[in-house]
Amino acid sequence: MTPAESVAHLSPERWAQANRLLIRKALAEFAHERLITPEADGEGYVVRGDDGLTAYRFTAVRRALDHWEVDAGSITRHREGEELPLAALDFFIELKSSLGLSDAILPVYLEEISSTLSGTCYKLAKHQVTSAELASSGFQAIETGMTEGHPCFVANNGRLGFGVHEYLSYAPETAHPVRLVWLAAHRSRAAFTAGTGIEYEGFIRAELGEETVERFGRTLTVQGLDPADYLLIPVHPWQWWNKLSVTFAAEVARKHLVPLGEGEDEYLAQQSIRTFFNTSAPHKHYVKTALSVLNMGFMRGLSAAYMEATPAINDWLAQLIENDPVLKGSGLTIIRERAAVGYRHLEYERATDRYSPYRKMLAALWRESPVPALADGETLATMASLLHVDHEGTSVAGVLIERSGLAPAEWLRRYLRAYYTPLLHSLYAYDLAFMPHGENTILVLRDGVVQRAVYKDIAEEIVVMDPDAVLPPEVARIRADIPEDQKLLSIFTDVFDCFFRFLAANLAAEGVLTEDAFWGTVAEISRAYQEANPQLADRFAQYDLFAPEFALSCLNRLQLRDNRQMVDLSDPSGALQLVGTLHNPLAGR
Repeated sequence: MTPAESVAHLSPERWAQANRLLIRKALAEFAHERLITPEADGEGYVVRGDDGLTAYRFTAVRRALDHWEVDAGSITRHREGEELPLAALDFFIELKSSLGLSDAILPVYLEEISSTLSGTCYKLAKHQVTSAELASSGFQAIETGMTEGHPCFVANNGRLGFGVHEYLSYAPETAHPVRLVWLAAHRSRAAFTAGTGIEYEGFIRAELGEETVERFGRTLTVQGLDPADYLLIPVHPWQWWNKLSVTFAAEVARKHLVPLGEGEDEYLAQQSIRTFFNTSAPHKHYVKTALSVLNMGFMRGLSAAYMEATPAINDWLAQLIENDPVLKGSGLTIIRERAAVGYRHLEYERATDRYSPYRKMLAALWRESPVPALADGETLATMASLLHVDHEGTSVAGVLIERSGLAPAEWLRRYLRAYYTPLLHSLYAYDLAFMPHGENTILVLRDGVVQRAVYKDIAEEIVVMDPDAVLPPEVARIRADIPEDQKLLSIFTDVFDCFFRFLAANLAAEGVLTEDAFWGTVAEISRAYQEANPQLADRFAQYDLFAPEFALSCLNRLQLRDNRQMVDLSDPSGALQLVGTLHNPLAGR
């Protein structure tokens, strides 16, 4: 591929469209987070730049949860009577003070915006698949067909560290098959942990195959090394070529790390970029790798220290679900992170604190595939696909509802029982919260109807919000002291504001289901859960799901303040940006 071919997606027309779409999202989400205050202006709204001279005019529909449905085609930019072209980088510079962008953060944020725009151009250059076609596609075609990324974050495809050739090789939307690089890691610095019933040798042979394990063993023995002294670690190719081969040069020179080559299986990157689905053998495990790329507020590494407890946390949660009649009855499952391996670079550990990205460069975990658990006639789709809207304005959710033959409210009930009821019960019965966004949830469908939900990304994301909760020692890491008035934000923010807000707006815009009917159905399912569990009545009163309002927790404000480390995962409530309140759409129902 020539340099020109690598950027063929960056045409003037696509760039203009990508900028318009991103500014639309910025106006909508920044207005929602009250970073900007659009003023009513004739038939539309106006937002002024910091200089008071630049103005963005647009029309919008305002919906529940202060959701701004901005018409992308209506946006214009003016300065002193002259209309100017829409340019996203200019937009952030012109509103720098309003957005609270510091001199240090601004250029890095602009780079993330540039990368996000470039990715949008690539998606615009692809064959435009309709939502109906996408909904009929296979599990991985749906995964790679997503075009928007996280619905709240404006800079949601930064991936700083990828060059364009690496973007084309490793971004999920490019659907490029990837073979993982494998390293042998000396047991003096590496550790393998696994869930109940798993031992290292058998697990690795099942994942890699006998021939590959033997090939890797020969690579070691010809160098005079004993394979029994080493553990095998899968590595993202980018991580090997850009980080480990240089940053861990001492480890390679001393044979603490030995490059073995690629495995035989091909994988596809998931929406989270560092997790891979095995397309050669879909029943095998996902592989999640360390990736020292800056994306959406975090360096996407994996901590060797964190990996040690990962399988135990997953086994604990799987057992809790199995033993709870409400969770089990909802059909909820998790795809467990069954095994993990991590490498500790002792010198970097001595030089850094536990949060340093230098401690998160070499680790991996294996997560179960949902494929073996499917019954005949069932299909899989990332929950993120429900929010996907195609170039014709049709959503995947709308297509599924039509395909199901059910009334829209009945389709929604089935979905809510599968996805939402388990979240309520986890909170009220166990003080347990997930990070249940679209990319972290897989839906099992039959004829367009949601049968059950599968949660994933467990060990790094779940939290038990009771500091006095009695947990096994190996699971204690997930316990956190969350202020009482913030516990319900795990539902109000993560579910209502960051997912249902968009789903309700899309269905209303399409004329499929009114917002009132949507939120009325959410209230109905909430009441049904509470009535079915009277033993938790005191908890329902303490954490009132039908309260008049709840705190507005702002995600973009986190990224605009610090786009390298948005949140301390050991203190998830400490960094929250709470700005005013939102009217609760369940209030009074």
